[in-house]
Amino acid sequence: VKKGQKVVIKPNIAWDKTPELAANTNPELVAAMVKKCLAAGAKEVVVFDHTCDDWQKCYKNSGIETAAKAAGAKVLPADQESYYREITLPRAKNLKKAKVHSAILDCDVWINVPILKNHGGAKLSCAMKNYMGIVWDRGFFHQNDLQQCIADICTLEKKAVLNVVDAYRIMKTNGPRGRSASDVVLAKGLFISPDIVAVDTAAAKFFNQVREMPLDTVGHLAKGEALKVGTMDIDKLNVKRIKM
Repeated sequence: VKKGQKVVIKPNIAWDKTPELAANTNPELVAAMVKKCLAAGAKEVVVFDHTCDDWQKCYKNSGIETAAKAAGAKVLPADQESYYREITLPRAKNLKKAKVHSAILDCDVWINVPILKNHGGAKLSCAMKNYMGIVWDRGFFHQNDLQQCIADICTLEKKAVLNVVDAYRIMKTNGPRGRSASDVVLAKGLFISPDIVAVDTAAAKFFNQVREMPLDTVGHLAKGEALKVGTMDIDKLNVKRIKM
């Protein structure tokens, strides 16, 4: 983030759930990211997500709207098709075009801030899966090989400059919506990388400590690597581990 830039921070705000249920990104992390961007000189910081439940309830009850605004961000809706513009994805296999939120297309840089959790269809919801929240028609994903379409949308030319994965609380079962606090484990993790496949691979291995989840069951990881979106071979990367 450079001085004068327009920045988008894209958390997961999909569900009408409170923070302790770990269905959405931790609002404290979103606020911290907003403050960091403004401190780096961002002209404006925008926060949004295309929610699954009623967007106003999701924004409010997740705690993200209040936290983001208090930190200095603008919070935009994403519930109308008119907010989106069609783009093409020439490297994609199944998802050759998509309508992407104008906030992403018009910003200078954007930062992907998902939460790590179980997902019934995708097996895991993390940084790659979080791209679905910038797209209008998610039904196409579910009807045309969800794992491939997740990888496809990540070939978007204007990719996130950074992926910051919230693994503080992890929903280990009944994702992506969750049912109760019994689905949640306090893990206190955080994964950060510009490489979206690498960060999801590392997060998936971390999740595997909570609940068995072999990497080959999370099909969009290998499919993303095949499309040269990133690498699953994190052992070859310069990984810094910090314990606090």
